[in-house]
Amino acid sequence: MHCPNMDWDSQLSSATSSNQLKETWKYTLLLSFQSLGVLYGQMSTAPLYVFGTIHAKDIKSEDTVYELFSFIFWTMSIISFLKYGCIVLRADDNGEGGTFALYSLLCRHAKVGLLPNDKSSNEVMHYEREIPFWIKVESRAKRAIEKHKSSHYVMLVLALLGSCMTIGIGVLTPALSVYSASTGVQRSLSDMAKKFSSSENKQDSLAKAFKDYVPVPLASAILVCLFTLQHYGTRKIGFMFAPIIIIWLICIGGVGIYNIFYWDRKIIHAISPVYMYRFVRNINVGRWRALGSIVLCVAGSEAMYADLGHFRKKSIKITFVCLIYPVLVLCYAGQAAFISKNFHDDDYNHLSVSVPLSVRHWFTALSLLASAVGSQATITASFSIINQCLALGCFPRVKVIHTSDKIHGQVYIPDINWILMVLCLTVTIGFHNIEKIGNATGLAVISAMVVTTCLMSLVIALYWEKSLFESICFLLFFGFIEAMYVSACILNFHKGAWYLVFLLALSLTIMLSWHYGTKKKLEFDLTNKVSAEWLVAISPALGVTRVPGIGFIYTDIVSGIPAFFSHFITNLPAFHQVLIFVSFKSLPVPYVPATRRYLVGRIGPKDLKIYRCVVRYGYCDHIRDTDDFEEEIIGSIGEFISVEENDFDNSSQDRMIIVGKPPSNGSALIPLSEITSCEDSVSLVHSESRLGTLADACESGLVSMQRKKVRFMLPPNSPKMRVSVREELQELIDARESGAAYFLGQVHLAVRDGSNIFKRLLIMTYVLSEKNCREPPVALNIPHAALVEVGMVCSI
Repeated sequence: MHCPNMDWDSQLSSATSSNQLKETWKYTLLLSFQSLGVLYGQMSTAPLYVFGTIHAKDIKSEDTVYELFSFIFWTMSIISFLKYGCIVLRADDNGEGGTFALYSLLCRHAKVGLLPNDKSSNEVMHYEREIPFWIKVESRAKRAIEKHKSSHYVMLVLALLGSCMTIGIGVLTPALSVYSASTGVQRSLSDMAKKFSSSENKQDSLAKAFKDYVPVPLASAILVCLFTLQHYGTRKIGFMFAPIIIIWLICIGGVGIYNIFYWDRKIIHAISPVYMYRFVRNINVGRWRALGSIVLCVAGSEAMYADLGHFRKKSIKITFVCLIYPVLVLCYAGQAAFISKNFHDDDYNHLSVSVPLSVRHWFTALSLLASAVGSQATITASFSIINQCLALGCFPRVKVIHTSDKIHGQVYIPDINWILMVLCLTVTIGFHNIEKIGNATGLAVISAMVVTTCLMSLVIALYWEKSLFESICFLLFFGFIEAMYVSACILNFHKGAWYLVFLLALSLTIMLSWHYGTKKKLEFDLTNKVSAEWLVAISPALGVTRVPGIGFIYTDIVSGIPAFFSHFITNLPAFHQVLIFVSFKSLPVPYVPATRRYLVGRIGPKDLKIYRCVVRYGYCDHIRDTDDFEEEIIGSIGEFISVEENDFDNSSQDRMIIVGKPPSNGSALIPLSEITSCEDSVSLVHSESRLGTLADACESGLVSMQRKKVRFMLPPNSPKMRVSVREELQELIDARESGAAYFLGQVHLAVRDGSNIFKRLLIMTYVLSEKNCREPPVALNIPHAALVEVGMVCSI
């Protein structure tokens, strides 16, 4: 099998360059505005719970407040600004971000990939540069990593861990931000009760009732509304939420400036790193545990990178540098100034308490809205990460809805949305404690950052081709800071952080089992596939007959005849006059251009009329359903037949070419779209004395009464078209008119006796996930009467 070199990097980089040229300042500012409502909501609302999740008894002096603010300032400056804003955002995978984007960069530019794929067909799935990357002088580190298989598994597990952490943040952050704002409403109601009641007993009973019955129900109601809005998509949600965040930023910035000048102007001196040194010098368990809450000030930094596909780098950086960073520094400084003078009061560490009394109730209402918006970044990041895992075979199949035709990374996943909602409600109702939820969130945030740091250090060495010294410096510098915060978060393990470990174990088990099961199925197919020569040789012996119509055989392998089809032929020796083996293959790139998506070739001699079509897509491409694919595949086969004579000599077999551009000589099939009812389809088929599968399906009532039917016709007589080409195209059209049948192989995994517990767990989880997940994309719109499923058992 052969296909010409495909200069993927140049194709994708040229596409990226053209997109950048189209980005005017007006468009950039528009995206910056939208990013406020989606991407920066979490970071903007973090002041609601950073100081609030610190145990009140851990702040015992004014110096402690100064030292904690110094940690906040430098943590934001080093991690959010320097690491993510200046370095990590540069490592985009053609516009996409997140841990899987980093992993895909490593897979493309170093041979470390372990994703389920057909390793025997590297030429077909070739996506490196025109000059192969490995021809270059390779570094010692790259050779060592490529040589040791264990390092490949470590990278895959790191990518999956980072994805699981992002999902965990998507569960915990909405619960934390909304519940913290709800407690502010409860305090405001308690303050109002004091004004309308003079009896202390009645005030205490009302305050207790508000505490018991306001925060959890209110937070639950807001969370349900938030997740219900997700189907509107990133663009509409961004426009809806951005004004709220802008007003919120103005308010917290103004309150911060007010508190600095009113309570303690010396708080500005705390940006000196000397205060961090004093904190470490007088360290104890209680003070060190407080750092687990401080790390929440950078919550949203990882989402800023994971949501890169929803926006653009320029818009993200402009918004962060010009607005988010300075406003948050002022807000934290103002809150620290208030706490430094009021740490003996009740509830002193909550943001709403630091607001002047005259506007406190209005501020509380605004914080409730902002907290809901603040959760949007993590929810959107969860959708993006799961969409990438789906395309790379590391997550069970779920429905993905693309909400924008301009920015491909904007997706909505309904099933995941409702699962996240249920888990958020579970956390809110189960914990109903801001400190416990904050401890779990802090561990999730910093753990995701550690994974990004590890993968980013490899990207610096293997993709950016920087020196090993620079890569190690990046790893040690940021890794040391993040390891410090991880140790602080672990001290809070028994106080809520354990829930993250539960979420991590659950999601990681599902991802690993799906990856393992998918890989084992592919290995089974590759081991048991047969050659085209086998089909040619065995057909006379079995008395194979050809029936009118087209047979679409969907398979995961891109070479040879799949085992399930050979199993079918040996038991039922008949197949259609035209066979098309269709494979869907994901590449570790975000998008595959439409002009390079289809690879078409011929299996066996021409008179067999057997073709192969490989449909390639990136991890952010939208895989369309069967109706669209059927017409596109037939059109690509017709294009292949038209250009085959010019590209290859007549003796060429098992060779493939890229199709996607109609031939210049006008010899391609001409599609004609029409809406036909079942009765029309049946009469059309009978008038031509053919019994098609579509007619059978209609008569059985298994398809809708109206359905889109795309017919094809030959182009007008052209002296440039050879007679043999016209005849083969006519046979393809006739076969299409006769109807189509769809063959799907179902490999059922079974565990051998004596297998270890870990393998049994993976297989059981995979089987359970497969039974409850979505059908393969190709099977969604196939009429039941036209679908043939062939089952085989694979024992592991």
